[in-house]
Amino acid sequence: MDADGQHDPADVERLLQTLGQGYDMAVGARDWGSQAGIGRGVANSFYNWLATRMTGHNVADLTSGFRAVRAGRFREFLYLLPNGFSYPTTSTMAFFRSAYPVAYVPIKAAQRVGKSHIKPVKDGIRFLLIIFKIATLYSPLKLFVPTSAVFFLIGCANYAWTFVHGGRLTNGSTLLWSAAVIVFLIGLVSEQITALTYKRESRND
Repeated sequence: MDADGQHDPADVERLLQTLGQGYDMAVGARDWGSQAGIGRGVANSFYNWLATRMTGHNVADLTSGFRAVRAGRFREFLYLLPNGFSYPTTSTMAFFRSAYPVAYVPIKAAQRVGKSHIKPVKDGIRFLLIIFKIATLYSPLKLFVPTSAVFFLIGCANYAWTFVHGGRLTNGSTLLWSAAVIVFLIGLVSEQITALTYKRESRND
């Protein structure tokens, strides 16, 4: 839990009870009224939407630091955790991608005591980079396929323009199509590597 007085210690029991129901991680999900301002609320909503798209699971509060986790599961991802306060983002996405059950418990967060050390622009960019990093590590095709499609569509648009106005195929269209194929193949190879990485031997918990 955070050390700024936002979280109610009485909610700890609720998180632990949720773990007792068979979940590996229970996260305290803040409502809109618990967000530290409109800007932070909008940013967190965007992060939740993006993480949901990347993981394929509903992410109710990606950046909440109030959570209870089974220690054995959490230790598996220590090597991924960044320095600073971005561990909630990384651990949440890693648990979802690894098919470890995660539950969200609605909570009310009080107004923080003191000044936040989060810099909206700098740390916002860092959160996005962490999301894309985890997506690349665990689900590369979700990142590479859309990128490949963008290159392909731009190449088609460029070819249509040059064909209508000059009746020819330009090097630009060819390069864009080549880039689309290369990006897709990189994603395909990355997906295979990921599958091999996560082909874990069965073990006793």
